Amino acid sequence: MLHILSQEWLFEHGTDDDVVIVDCRFLLTNPAAGRESYEADHIPGAHFFDLDQDLSGAKQRHGGRHPLPNIDELAAKLGQAGIHNQSVIVAYDDQGGMYASRFWWLLTFLGHEKVYVLDGGYSKWKQAGYPVTEEPPMAHPATFTPHVRSEMVVNVEEVKERIGRPGTVLIDSREERRYLGLEEPIDPVAGHIPGAKQRFWKDSITDDGSWKSPEAQQQRFAELKDAEEIIVYCGSGVSACPNVIALSEAGLKNVKLYSGSWSDWCSYPDSPIATGRE
Repeated sequence: MLHILSQEWLFEHGTDDDVVIVDCRFLLTNPAAGRESYEADHIPGAHFFDLDQDLSGAKQRHGGRHPLPNIDELAAKLGQAGIHNQSVIVAYDDQGGMYASRFWWLLTFLGHEKVYVLDGGYSKWKQAGYPVTEEPPMAHPATFTPHVRSEMVVNVEEVKERIGRPGTVLIDSREERRYLGLEEPIDPVAGHIPGAKQRFWKDSITDDGSWKSPEAQQQRFAELKDAEEIIVYCGSGVSACPNVIALSEAGLKNVKLYSGSWSDWCSYPDSPIATGRE
């Protein structure tokens, strides 16, 4: 199943009655930047969803820096944006698809199948000369009923149980130096979950910001083709989501997200920690 839609498709179908566009722009270093960028200009008709305010829950002692949002609250916000269970949803950002992928994962987790990420994101949309606006979208409230797919997510205890289990592969989506434990600019402890393999999420896309083809994703994950279960994590459960998409594009099944990710893992003093290459 393919999850990436072309710029041309959105230009031709963006005003269709069943299509809802979602702007997910965000900057970890400046949480207000996404909304400010959206208010300056966005794809016509796009509704804004903020990583911190809409796509994450409140931070606690455990659970990671971007815990999953309250399902009922998210469903209500989706309905306010006119999203219902038959909507075709296209999400975009301008950070390589990381935040749009978080939105894609959440909607898939809630049982919605017609959700996609815009290839190339907002930067390519503007570069191509497609229309942009500062006008807010028309409000057409709808009802979104979640059908949670609990099999798509695992918690810290389930990950601990799976370390070393034959057939289960752990994928660390962070950049190499953080995986190796050479540096950790965000979380209090450096390293990775023992046994995890590093696959940087940005390798899902090409140098020009487009998503790699399903065939290229198959080559990227060729050694995982016989895995019975793949668990993906990152720092806080956000940048793992592009890898979840890429694995699905490659045709791999039973892919799960460790939603708390490294920021949750290292919040427990008894969690085992590895450094170096595995």
